[in-house]
Amino acid sequence: MQPDSGSITDVRGIKLGHAQDLTALTGCSVVICESGATGGVDQRGGAPGSRETDLLRPMHLVDKVHAVMLAGGSAFGLDAASGVMRYLEERHVGFDVRVAHVPIVPAAILFDLEVGSADVRPDAAMGYRACQSATTHETAQGNIGAGTGATVGKLFGIKKAMKSGIGTASMEIGNGVIVGALVAVNAYGDIIDPQTNRLIAGARNSKGELVNTMDTMRTFMGRSILQFATSQNTVIGVIATNAKLTKEQVNKVAQVGHNGLAQTIRPAHTMLDGDTLFALSTNQRKSDVNIVAAFAAEVVARAILNAIYFAEPVNGLPTARTMGLLE
Repeated sequence: MQPDSGSITDVRGIKLGHAQDLTALTGCSVVICESGATGGVDQRGGAPGSRETDLLRPMHLVDKVHAVMLAGGSAFGLDAASGVMRYLEERHVGFDVRVAHVPIVPAAILFDLEVGSADVRPDAAMGYRACQSATTHETAQGNIGAGTGATVGKLFGIKKAMKSGIGTASMEIGNGVIVGALVAVNAYGDIIDPQTNRLIAGARNSKGELVNTMDTMRTFMGRSILQFATSQNTVIGVIATNAKLTKEQVNKVAQVGHNGLAQTIRPAHTMLDGDTLFALSTNQRKSDVNIVAAFAAEVVARAILNAIYFAEPVNGLPTARTMGLLE
């Protein structure tokens, strides 16, 4: 397996920034669109943690967002979005309501409290730092930002999981239209390379060997373990494109983008995950929404695989690379 190139910042008008605490093993990532982008969202997991998602749905007044925050720290990590709002307000980015500029900053979080220090979480100060680091050419992946404490394969608990991270990818789909994605991968399930249908990360047994979560769930042991499973997992991400899309169409892109999770994560969208994807359109190029949505799923899948490829081991949790699963 080789990593895919590209970044969500290949979409003109998109900036990406990260901040993290490498000791506490948590962090946050921010996607900034200062000129505003048409936003949408689709939540498929049964245990989401998010803010400002209702306004992104059709039949709601606001159709532009100015940033999206992805963070660790469980529900505590939503505080990081406040730092993003402060950063943008200081630069007069947001809706002009005469007495202030109000930035719209949707956010989603993942659970990483078991990996590092449970009492250290992304906060407003960390969200602000992420904005300060944001550039149009950020390509760092793995143990950075919201992926700092991300793990996958939680069937037997965190001690038998594997380290994952955050990944990004992009592709040009014709006529100058770019689709990019940023995904922090903290799934309950295993990660599959759809090209080979091979497991490349996931749950491990008592010998440290990779096991198939789906196969195990069919057994008595698997069913017994699930009775005690907790909703401490989620995959969160952002899809961005320069295609001209309406609010309804952007929501469709977010919805179809979840097919990228289905291609690479098994099982995906469980009641134990809070899988949430945002979508942003900077409205620069004409394109058919069906084409954009179809390739959004592919770019999401590539970003997920990159999150696994670039992950680094921490606290005794191995990676696909250290276990020789990427060859």
